[in-house]
Amino acid sequence: MTQLRRHLRQTLTIARRDFVATVFTPIFLLFLFAPLIMASFGAVGGMGAASASDSSAARTRLVVLLPAATARRVLDADARWRPLLAGDSRQPQVEARAPAPDPARQAAAALAAGAHGHDTVDVAAVLYGPLDRPAVLYAAGSRGGARYLAGLARDAALAERAGTAPAAATLTAVQTSAPSQGVRKATGFFAVFGIFFLTLFLSGQVAGTMAEERNNKVIEVLAAAVPLESVFLGKLVGMFGVAVLFVTFWGVVISQLGALLPGDIGDSLRTLAPAVGGGWFALLFGGYFTMAYLLLGSVFLGVGAQAATMREIQMLSLPITIIQVAMFALSSAAVSHPGSWVAMLAELFPLSSPFAMAGRAASDSALWPHAAALAWQALWVAIFITVGARLFRRGVLQSGSPTPAWKRLFNRR
Repeated sequence: MTQLRRHLRQTLTIARRDFVATVFTPIFLLFLFAPLIMASFGAVGGMGAASASDSSAARTRLVVLLPAATARRVLDADARWRPLLAGDSRQPQVEARAPAPDPARQAAAALAAGAHGHDTVDVAAVLYGPLDRPAVLYAAGSRGGARYLAGLARDAALAERAGTAPAAATLTAVQTSAPSQGVRKATGFFAVFGIFFLTLFLSGQVAGTMAEERNNKVIEVLAAAVPLESVFLGKLVGMFGVAVLFVTFWGVVISQLGALLPGDIGDSLRTLAPAVGGGWFALLFGGYFTMAYLLLGSVFLGVGAQAATMREIQMLSLPITIIQVAMFALSSAAVSHPGSWVAMLAELFPLSSPFAMAGRAASDSALWPHAAALAWQALWVAIFITVGARLFRRGVLQSGSPTPAWKRLFNRR
C-alpha cells in the first residue's frame, strides 16, 4: 500500500508538471482558440458561398407560358404550396408570361436567353400547354424545379375541374412522450461523432511530448527516479487535464451561445433523447470520452516513446489515425444495427468500445453494461501503458541505438 501511494504521488507529480508546462505557454492559447480560427475561416467561406447561392436563387425563375386565367390558377397553387417548403428560399419564384403562337419554341428560347445572359434572369424550367396535358422544359440540373411546376399544373387542373381551390394544408408539430427509434439512433450517432471528433483533435498531441523529452534526455532522468509506468501514466493524465480544460472552455462557450442558434437548429438538438436519460447520458458521455482519450493517448504515447524525430512520429501516427477512423465507421454501423454481431464486435474491441457504448446509451436503457464496459476499457488502458513502457525500456533505454522507430517496434530480442 505504501509503494502504491508513492507511485500515485509520483504519477500526479509528473501529471501536474506536464499540465503546467503545456497550459502556461503561448502555443496553448493558439491551440485553445484553433476551433475559433477554423470556424472563422469556414464562416467567411460559407458566407461567400451563401451570398453567391442567394444571388443566383434570386435571379432564377420558373416560367409559366399560359393564358392569364389559367396562369392565375397556377400562381394560386404556388401560393398554397410554397409555405409547405418550410422557408426553402432556394426554390425559384414562379413567373407568368403571355404565351406565343408556338409555346414550345418560346420555352426553348427563354431557357437559351437565360443561359447566354441575354435575359435579366435565369430560367430554370418552363411550363406550357393545356393543364390536362402540361409540358415542362427544363435546364440541366433543374429537375426539381420542373417537378415543382408539374405539381402546380396538376393542382391547378384539379382546382379548375372542381370549380374551387382546395384549402391550404395545416402543419402542426406534436411533441411525443417517448423518442422514436430514429431519434435514438440520431442521438447515438451524435455521441459517436462527438467522442471521435474530440479524441481525433486532442489525443495526437500526446506523442510529441514524449518525443521532445526523449530528445533532450529528460525522460532518462525521470526513468532513473520513477517507474516508467508511472511516467507514462503521469504524462497521459497531465495531457488529459489539458484536454479537459479545452473541452470545458468550449463547452461553456457553446452553452452560452446556444440561445443564439436558429429555432430549427435548437429544436433539432432538443429532440435528441437518449434511452438512459439526459443526466446518465451526460455522465456516460464524459466517462467514454475519458476512456477513448486514455486508450488512444496511451497508444500515441507508446508511439512517441519509440520515435526519435517528428518525422517518425508522423509516419507512425498516420496508421493509428486511420485505425481511429475505422473505429468510428465500425461504431457508426453498430449504432445503426443495435444488437447485431457488428454492434457486439464494436462494443468488445478496445479501441472502438468507448464509441460504440456511447451510442448504445442512446438506444438501450440498461446501465449495468456500461459499468462492465468502463472496467473493460480501463483494463486495456493499463495494458497499453504497460506494453508501451516495456517497449521503451527494452528498445530505447537499454540499446540507446539510433535504429529507426519502426524497426525497434518489430525487432525481436
